[in-house]
Parts: sequence; C-alpha cells; structure tokens
Amino acid sequence: MFLARTVYAFNWYNIGAVLPLIEVGLHARLIELGIVLAAFLVGAAIFQLPAGFAALRWGSRPVCVAALAMMGIFALASAFSPNWYVLAALRFATGAGAGLFFSPGLGLVATYYPSGSRGPIIGLYNAGFSLGSGLGVIVGAIIGVEFGWAWALGIGGVILLVGTLALELLLPRVAPPTAPRSGGELLRAAGPVLRSRSIWSLAIALTGAWAVFYIVAQYFVQFASDVHPAWSLTLAAALPTVMILVEILGGPLGGVLSERARDLRSLLVIFGIPTSLVLLAIPFLPLVALVPLFLFLGFGSGVMFANLYLIPTYHPEVQGEGLTLALALINAVQIAAGSALAIAFGYVASTWGYTSAWIFAGAVGVLPLPLLLWVRGSRGAVPASRRATPP
Repeated sequence: MFLARTVYAFNWYNIGAVLPLIEVGLHARLIELGIVLAAFLVGAAIFQLPAGFAALRWGSRPVCVAALAMMGIFALASAFSPNWYVLAALRFATGAGAGLFFSPGLGLVATYYPSGSRGPIIGLYNAGFSLGSGLGVIVGAIIGVEFGWAWALGIGGVILLVGTLALELLLPRVAPPTAPRSGGELLRAAGPVLRSRSIWSLAIALTGAWAVFYIVAQYFVQFASDVHPAWSLTLAAALPTVMILVEILGGPLGGVLSERARDLRSLLVIFGIPTSLVLLAIPFLPLVALVPLFLFLGFGSGVMFANLYLIPTYHPEVQGEGLTLALALINAVQIAAGSALAIAFGYVASTWGYTSAWIFAGAVGVLPLPLLLWVRGSRGAVPASRRATPP
C-alpha cells in the first residue's frame, strides 16, 4: 500500500512541475492552467463518497485495485492532449480514479492494525503520499525539461499501471464486508457517518490547511517562473519538493505525537495557524530565505494530516467499513473546496498579482480552524474492528 500511495501521489503533483511548459505547448493562460489543476480535484472530490459506498458494498481491497487502474489509464491518456480543455477533461477522469482510491486505501490500512497503534502506521502510509508528491514535482520537472511535458504525464500513468499489478499480487486479502447490500440498507448503514457533526466539522476545519498545501505545491513553480524568471525550472521545483519530502518526517512523528496527546485536536491548532500564516512571506523573501519556510511547511503539514486521518478512527460511529466512508466524506469536502480555492488563487494572481494571492491563501488556511471546537478530541471506547493479518 505504501508503494501504491507513492505512485498515486506522483500523479497528483507531476503536472505542477510542468505547468510553464504546458502553458507554452498548449497556449494556455494562467486561469486556464488553474482550471486544469482544479479539474483533477473536482474529479477526486466527486468520487470520494461513491468510493465509500463502494467499499461498504464490495470491500475496500477490490475498490483500491480498480481505482488505481482507472487512474493509470487516464493519466497515460492525458499525455496525448491536443489542447488545454482536453487535458482538463482527462485530468478530471484521472482525479476520479484518485477519489475512488484514497479512502478505501486508508481505511484498509487502518483495519490491519488495532486501535492505539494506528497513529504511526497512518503517518507512515501518508508519508508515501509525501514521497510520491516530492518525486512528482522534481522528477516531473526533470523529465519535462529533457523530453517535454507529455512525457512527464505519460510516465506517471505507466507507473500507476505497474503499481496496480503489484497491488493485486501483494496486498493481503480481508474478509468480505458484512454490511447490507441493497441501496436502502447501505444508506441506513452510512447514516451515523453522514450525520456526524464531528466528522463534518473536522473536514471543514482543515479544508484551508489542505488547500494551502496544494496551492504551494502546485503553483509555486508557476509563481517562480513569472516573478523570478532568473530561477531555472528545476531550481523552482526544488523548493516544493523539499517541502513535500520533509512531510515524510512529519507524518510518522505526527502519528506518534497524536497517539500520546491528551486532546487529539491540539496538534491541528499548534501547526495549523503558523503553516498558513507563513505564506504571507513568500512574495517578499529571497530564494535562500524560502528554504526554512518550506521546511516548516512540509513538517507541519505532515503532522496535521497524520492527525486528521487518525481522529476518525476513535469515533465509534465510523468503525469498520464506516471508517472508509468517513475518510471519503472528509476528503470530498476538502478537495471540493480545494478545487475552488485553486481556481480562486489563479484568479486573484491574474487580477491583483501574486502578493494578494499569497495573502488570500494564508487567510483561507486560518479562518476555518475554529470549527475544531465541534470535533470530538478525546479517545472513546471503540468496538473491535474487522481486521486482516497485518502485512
């Protein structure tokens, strides 16, 4: 699953590294590039909840395998896009595969380990996203410079298809789900998750933090190309790569700290506010001063996302396959808002300049955090979940 999570993430961020090349190759404007980025997120958002219901119906494992294959097919096809709107459509389909993969994958990992030991495992699993994202940015930039943007996207699709085969052959099998199979029974089984105020509040509260990380990782290369043309493409890509790779350390450590914290929400506040506010400094700092800023962004994001995905495992109403649905709901809310914010960032940058855009991004990271007051932050007794033998 770590391998699958890594190649999955590679195809989220490889396109951000070659946006300037796509801009020239497909004669696209900045706002149109924002639509291309947002199309992926819209697809990923729309198919989050269907992924959760599919896992309730067929189980998380088969949904994971099918979703990764779908993502690989459309990622490969996107390399042959003749214009930006075809690319946007294919990125939407690639995002749909990503949406179908995420929550079943994380839910499946959680079922392999007992309550109380999941924090480090979830953090390590999420570190696979960081590793793949970092590779996507820097390797995507290198491939794009040497061979063109289409190769950067096409190779991403190929490694997804290879990862699909590895997942099918190596992933341990679990018992089939015991949830009801009819449509009405599935909705009743999903009711406790869909009515959970704590899950909805958690999703909305961290939407800004999710959008901040995505905007920095995807837009910084374009920002550097426009504002600092003396920086090479690979140099500009190196900074978000550093941010993403440092997240690998923040994920597992964040999981350990979360399991030991008295209140599960505390780390979300401690890191959520400063990781958003430091964005205000991006347009004013020279290259050398941006390095520690990006290091902090990466570490803080790793801690927050590990805690974000751990908290629902302690909610009694979302155990078993219900956990997959809860994670799907969280991601659907965050990605839907993130897609709108990606377009909004591009619009603000085009209309009022990048300084205003970075101020906007910092603000949206902080403003939703008070909703954490409605999130259950304590550890309650949870029923034993259905588990397979740990891999």
